[in-house]
Parts: sequence; C-alpha cells; structure tokens
Amino acid sequence: MDKLAKQKWVFSGLYLLFMLGVLFSIHQYARVRPQPIAYSELLEAVRGGRVVEVWISESEVRARLSEGEKLVVATRVPGIEETALLQELEKRRVKFSGVIERASWWEQLFLYWILPLLILGALWGYGMRRLAQGGSGALTFGRSKAKIYDTSSENRVTFADVAGVDEAKAELMEIVDFLKHPARYQRLGGRIPKGVLLIGPPGTGKTLLARAVAGEAGVPFFALSGSEFVEMFVGVGAARVRDLFEQAKRRAPCIVFIDELDAIGKMRAVGGGLAGAHDEREQTLNQLLVEMDGFDPSKGVIIMAATNRPEILDPALLRAGRFDRRIIIDKPDVRGREEILRVHVRKIRLAPDVDLRVIAARTPGMVGADLANIVNEAALLAARRGAEAVEMRDFENAIDRVLLGLEKKGRVMSPEEKERVAYHEVGHALCALSVPHADPVHKVTIIPRTIGALGATLQLPTEDRYLLTKLQLEDRLVVLLGGRAAEELIFGDVSTGAHNDLEQATEIARQMVMRFGMSERLGPLTYGRPW
Repeated sequence: MDKLAKQKWVFSGLYLLFMLGVLFSIHQYARVRPQPIAYSELLEAVRGGRVVEVWISESEVRARLSEGEKLVVATRVPGIEETALLQELEKRRVKFSGVIERASWWEQLFLYWILPLLILGALWGYGMRRLAQGGSGALTFGRSKAKIYDTSSENRVTFADVAGVDEAKAELMEIVDFLKHPARYQRLGGRIPKGVLLIGPPGTGKTLLARAVAGEAGVPFFALSGSEFVEMFVGVGAARVRDLFEQAKRRAPCIVFIDELDAIGKMRAVGGGLAGAHDEREQTLNQLLVEMDGFDPSKGVIIMAATNRPEILDPALLRAGRFDRRIIIDKPDVRGREEILRVHVRKIRLAPDVDLRVIAARTPGMVGADLANIVNEAALLAARRGAEAVEMRDFENAIDRVLLGLEKKGRVMSPEEKERVAYHEVGHALCALSVPHADPVHKVTIIPRTIGALGATLQLPTEDRYLLTKLQLEDRLVVLLGGRAAEELIFGDVSTGAHNDLEQATEIARQMVMRFGMSERLGPLTYGRPW
C-alpha cells in the first residue's frame, strides 16, 4: 500500500470514529427527553409529593419526579388558571423557576447535529480530494509544489518543437539515451550524470529544452521554480526538497527541473545569517546538496536546472557529482532565428510574401521568447485589420512595435519639427549609404513612437557578427552623428533630438579607447574597467 492510500485510510478511520461519537451523543440526547403527561396528572403528582423540581416556560411545564429522577412535561393550556399549581408548589416547598422558551427537538437536532455533520462531511470530501491531488492544501507547507507534466499525452514537447540551439540539443540527446537505455552505459562501469545545468540568457528556451528531454525519453517531468521552495516558515524549504526527491524516486525514471536555480543556490555567506545562524534559503540549499548526494542516479532520476546567473551560484552546487554537465545556451544566430520562426508559424496562416529569413535578419539579438512574441503580434495585427493571412507588413509592424513601441498617431507636431526630424533621419541614412562598413538601410520613419523617439533609421545587418573591426566601429560613429550633422548643415543649429545618438557614440568611443586599445595616441592598452 503506497503512502497516499495509507493516508486516505487513516483519514477515513478517524472520521468514522468521530461520526460514531456524534451518533452516540444523539442517542444519549434522545434518552433524556421528558415524557409528555396531561396537565391534570402533573397537578396530581405535585399534590402527591412526588415532584422534586419544576421549570415553567411560556408553553410548557417540566418537572422532575422523585422516583428515578424521571422528567415529565405538560403543555400549558391558555385560559386555565394556574394559581392552584403555584399554591401547591409553595405548600409542598417544591423548587420552581422560569425558563426561556427553547427551540423544538427537531430544530435542536438540525442546528446542533445535522448541520454540523453536513459541514464535516463536506470537509471530509475536500480533504479526500486534496489527498488525491497530492496534498497541495493550505496546511501542507512541507509538500513540494512541483508541477508534473504527462509526457505520454499528445501535447508533449519534443526536440522537433525546439529550434535554434542545435549544439545544446546534441548534448541533451545523450541524456535522453541515458534514460532510455541506462544498462548500455552501466555495463562498462560508467556513471549516469546526476545533474545538468542549463546556462543562458532569459528566453533562450531552457525550460522548453528540459521538457523536450522528458518528452523524447517518455518519462515524467517535475517542474518548479527555485523561489517556490522558500516560504516565511523556517524549515519549509528543506521539507519541500525532501518531498520532491521522494516523489521523484517513486516515479523514476523521471526528470526534475528547477528553474531559476539562483533563487536558492546563491553563494552562502561566511558565518551564516543573523547571529551566525543559517537562514531559510541556506537551509534549503543545504538540503538540496544532501539530497543530490544521497540519491542513486542508476534509478533514472535526472536533475536539470536553469539559471542566467551562474557566477553567483554556490561552488558546492557546481562541483562534479552534483551538476556534472553544464550546457551553455546562447542567443540564436540568424539561421537559428529563422528555424525558431518556422516553429512558431506552424499554426499561422502566412501570405506568400512572407520571408522568414528577412524577419530573422531584422531581429538580431532576439531570443526565442522575443520571436514568439513578434509572431503573435503579427497575427493579432492581421486579425485586427480583417486579413485572411498574415502578410510581411504585419511582421514589419510587429517588429517596429516591439523595438520602437506603439505609434503615437495623436501627437501633434509643428511643420518645422517634422522637417527637422526628417532631415535628421535622412542624415543617418545618407551617412550609412556613404561609408563602406555600415549596415544597409532598411527603413526610415518619422512617425513618433511611445519609447520617445520622434523618428528612426533602421539598418539591416547582412550577417551575424562576433567581431567588430576598428573601421566598422568608426563607420558606426559616422552614422550615429550623421543626424546631428545634417541638422547643423541645413538649419545652422542643432536640437536635443540627437541625445540618444550622442550617448551611443560616446559609449562606443570610450570602449574603443579604454577597452579595445584602438587609440593611436594611447596605444594598445586597457585602462581600468569602465564597462
């Protein structure tokens, strides 16, 4: 019998004992009900000295008889004089008093027993459902909050749903093979890696890759964030770590994925927390280290984690034997972005003029999450204008919307300002066309945007660059300062519109001199760390 079934039996048994106690109380309540008698019989009993005590209410008279402490009740009849009864009680020195009218027996039974039983029955049903769901109720602080994804369903994620990270997929295929055929590696004495750490910027698809590994291997996938371990109560994080690994061992082979590992795996401070004690986060990290050392990887439990800040992780977490593999997931290049776009447009109806390679070239530095957002924005724009398919202009507008913000169609600009902005942007474009190492001009606009730009000149790189030469940086400076120079030539004056151009040009010039050693006067030296 597993742990969950045992909990259900214990819960049901305790509830049954409680119900028996309630039924016994009801039975006892029914036994002490007073016996109804006629009013004349009650008067005869008083005269015969067989009454010990009397209680008089608005509708009845109750009495306790001397024989066997028996209780009797007589209904008061309106219009009948009760002076004789009171005189007999005084004469016999019988204690009597008045009582407030109480509800009927059935009303009392409903209010005091039936209604509470109904409420307790509802609580019992709620508790059984919570047990069936793994105990995720409000009082189960120590239970793990991991979400379990069923990789056998039609909605499972595989490597076919992941694009632009071919190197990472190749490394993770080995993990899939470990999970599918563990004996192949163990027969030669090899040890299955315990943990895999995915390192990369936000939005590069680390979580998607982990789910794809589980989908390819066909094993359960436990996913939770590092911040879900820690609560305001001390010891909860460590308890959740223990519970997580217990669940994983029961469902092995499986994959446990911890997103944002730096939330609990941050480097521990020397001496612990306040007054030398470890805080809750450090206790959680210590328990995670103990669990990773304690479980047997041959059972098929693989720990995968993701972070974009590996430099702040605790060294004990990164040593061999815990996270044996570190996989770097970089931002995709132009070919990778094109592959990612092809994955995201599978369910989108595209027009014939859509060129995904051009879209990929227009989105340098973007990751998978950014590209998915652009595809969705393009579909929404096409639906808003009632189109039958998503056209290239929808993608262009979506990229502009993401990069530059929304168009401010309601902003009123004077003709002089429009003319100055137009000359400014033309200055950028002419400089880009006149120098040999600048990227080609793709689009020039003077429509104001919500990010504050009154206009923009967009250049389209011909390829991804991993190195920049001195001539390329100098031409980039020329293009940045071309707008200010055009204003000065045409109007004989400059405006504040070039403030962002000056910021970028100043930063590039500073990097060239102080970091890259491109100054002929200062020589190939690095000065300090201004970046």
